Amino acid sequence: MKIIKEVLLKFYAFWVFLVFTVFMIVLLPGIVLPFFLGQKFGWIGYKFLRLWSWIFSKLTFIRYSFYGRENFKPGKSYIYVSNHTSFLDIPGLTMLFPGEYRPLAKKELLRIPVFGWIARSAAVIVDRSSGESRKRSMDKLKRMLLDGLSILIFVEGTQNRSKEPLQPFKDGAFRIAIDTQQPILPMVVVGAGPLMPPGTIRMHPGHVKLYVAPEIPTAGLGNADLQNLKQQTQDVMLNMILKARG
Repeated sequence: MKIIKEVLLKFYAFWVFLVFTVFMIVLLPGIVLPFFLGQKFGWIGYKFLRLWSWIFSKLTFIRYSFYGRENFKPGKSYIYVSNHTSFLDIPGLTMLFPGEYRPLAKKELLRIPVFGWIARSAAVIVDRSSGESRKRSMDKLKRMLLDGLSILIFVEGTQNRSKEPLQPFKDGAFRIAIDTQQPILPMVVVGAGPLMPPGTIRMHPGHVKLYVAPEIPTAGLGNADLQNLKQQTQDVMLNMILKARG
C-alpha cells in the first residue's frame, strides 16, 4: 500500500509540473508582452496570470477559498502583507487580488524556467545580499504606490520552514507604509504548506484558505511608530491563522 501511495504521489507531482509548465508556456505571450508595452498595459498581463492560476487550481485539484474580500476598497492603493508558506501561495494570492499589483520577489526566482521571465516582467526583483539592490527595489515600490498601484510583500522575507505560525517580520513593508502614508492590508494563507512544503517537490491535492483583514491606516505615523505598526500587523495576522486552524 505504501509503495502504491508513493507511486501515485510521484505521478501527481509530475502532473502538477506538466500543468504548471504547459499552460505557463501557452499563456506566456499574454502575460509578458503587455509589460513590455508599458505600465498602463500591465493589467492585461495580470488578467492572463489570473487565468493561469485558475487553470492550475482546477487541473491540480488544489481548491482555494477566499474570506474578507470586502476589505478591498475600490480605488485605493494598498501595501499587501502576507505570510509565505509554499509556492502554492502564489496562485491563490493572484486570484484573490481584485486588480493589478506588483510583488517584491527575490532574484532566485529568475532561475526558474519560464516562470523567471514572468517574474522579471511582473515583479520588482531584489537581491537580498545587496544593500544597493534593496534600496532600489524599495524606491521602486514606493513610486508604484504613489502612482496608484498596490504592492505585495511577504513580510517574513522567505518561506516559513519553522513550526511557528509566523517568522519574525522584516521592516521593509512598514518603512514603505510610513514613508508613503499608504494603508497596510494584512492577509494570511492557511493550508498551503502541508500540501507542498517549502524546499520540496512533494505535493498533495487539497484545500487552501486565504483570509484578508481590514486595513491598518498609517496616515500620520512616523519612523518612531515602525515597531508598533509591525507588531500590530503581526498580531492581526497571527490571530487570523490561529482562528483558521481552530
